[in-house]
Amino acid sequence: MANISAADVYKLRDMTGVGVMDCKKALVEADGDFEAAKDILRKKGQKLADKRAEREANEGIVVAKISDDSSYGAVMMLNCETDFVAKNEDFIASANKFVDAAIEARAKSMDEFLALQVEGRTIADNVTDLVGKIGEKITLSKYEVVEAENVVFYNHHSNRISALVGLNKSGEAINVAGKDVAMQIAAMAPVAIDKDDVAPEIIEKELEVGRDQAREEGKPEEMLDKIAQGKLGKFFKEKTLLSQAYIKDNSMNIAQYLKSVDADLKVTKFYRLALGE
Repeated sequence: MANISAADVYKLRDMTGVGVMDCKKALVEADGDFEAAKDILRKKGQKLADKRAEREANEGIVVAKISDDSSYGAVMMLNCETDFVAKNEDFIASANKFVDAAIEARAKSMDEFLALQVEGRTIADNVTDLVGKIGEKITLSKYEVVEAENVVFYNHHSNRISALVGLNKSGEAINVAGKDVAMQIAAMAPVAIDKDDVAPEIIEKELEVGRDQAREEGKPEEMLDKIAQGKLGKFFKEKTLLSQAYIKDNSMNIAQYLKSVDADLKVTKFYRLALGE
């Protein structure tokens, strides 16, 4: 049996980030072989991940970043069970490494993202390793990409909300406007760019809710559709980006704000990720 020193234990801890006692047990089991010990710890992480699979993981971090040329942006959500872990330095650092890898590779889908290599392991495997290291259920639940002439991002200081927005033009003033629009998206949670982009199922749901509300208020049956259409118009005004009142100046909506910056400035795409939604 190999003689496991404290230095060996701390070396493995520095290599893996796993707790001292788990590192010692792994080295003893591996008879001092560091590579074998790392495999033991990884298997422990997978077993823990399987064991905690049914747990709720509603806390975490949301991070958005863009490429150096501002033509590509990615936003992802890494979930955990508790707010305590969400503020853990290793957890936050891992999330940022994952997004950095996505930006470098310009990964276009969740499958591509999970297959990327970070420190010699796929991101999917890195997530499993984090479970073993931290001891909570951890999942990469969402990943979205925006590609455009100019992509701008906003990360709220809480790390709970991020937004990506694609614009058809670039320039200093347009970047400022893009940041304002990204903040608008983060704060006001629009469902689409304008009413033409709203998904049919959302429209039908809003009409159904409008009819039900009118019916509960005792309105005549023949008036329900007209009332529901009126409520839908209010929904479009409040929940589509270009029609929303600009949060920094309620005298104009976002469409008017964009025109005030550049008559041809348009939003081409956006994503908003928020914990708990």
